[in-house]
Amino acid sequence: MATIPECILYIQPLNTDWYKNKVSAIDILRLDVVHKHVSGNKWYKLKENVQHCLDNNIDTLITFGGGYSNHLAATAVAAEYFGLKCIGIVRGDYSGDRMTDTLRHCIGYGMELTFVSYEEYKLKDDREWLNTLTDKYPNSFIVPEGGANELGRLGIAAIAEYISDTYTHIAVSVGTGTTLVGLVNALPEYQKVYGYVPMKGGSYLEEELNVLVNGEKCFQLFDDWHFGGFGKHTDDLVQFMNEFYSLNDIPLDIVYTAKMMYGIQKQLDANIFDKDSKLLCIHTGGLQGNSTIANKLIY
Repeated sequence: MATIPECILYIQPLNTDWYKNKVSAIDILRLDVVHKHVSGNKWYKLKENVQHCLDNNIDTLITFGGGYSNHLAATAVAAEYFGLKCIGIVRGDYSGDRMTDTLRHCIGYGMELTFVSYEEYKLKDDREWLNTLTDKYPNSFIVPEGGANELGRLGIAAIAEYISDTYTHIAVSVGTGTTLVGLVNALPEYQKVYGYVPMKGGSYLEEELNVLVNGEKCFQLFDDWHFGGFGKHTDDLVQFMNEFYSLNDIPLDIVYTAKMMYGIQKQLDANIFDKDSKLLCIHTGGLQGNSTIANKLIY
């Protein structure tokens, strides 16, 4: 089975002062410590895709993302580690002076970047357009943006092994929804899975994700705390991140986990959880996303 040198995952309890005994307990599953560059849920979404390539002697992996994509960054490292050629199809033109630190990182690990227009990028799920990529790169395998395929969801299911049956609620950030669906399908029905969407109007994902969920299992999405939209933030959110770190010694990322924990704090204030609830929040990593606000953070 494909594996990379990993740190030992651990569950860290939050300081009770943070949730003020409004619930029984809140813990964090620290997926952010998995690997320096393939952190959080990224490796779990990639591992079965990488294994598929290795099992079938496929030498090239093709995937997609934006200029600040954690998925592209993680895929570049994983592909290099396992000796796979890697092609990154990037939404927008970041050539020359527009190159981001994330994409420089990808190039440093051997990823070949192809910049496409926003309009062309919308074809990333179009079979005919994808065929032009596989024609250009023979013996290749396409991994959708964010690792959002059946193999990605299968890899995420392994996270459930770390989740005790004593937790009543599992909280996770939602991008493509791959992590949420993988967890919902792997966990028992009595454990409620709450998904926190960092995009404005992100609840549209619910219909798409319901198709991927096994049987009658259910989940709930919240998109109230998007702070203006995906990748956007306010000074209040940055202040929240610093206060959270001061109290719990856990760094959050500005794109996903900070918005999730902010939302949970607001839900605690609104008393939506029963007093005997026990929450496990999944830290999905992505701390490289903080590079744009590094001078405002205390960590």
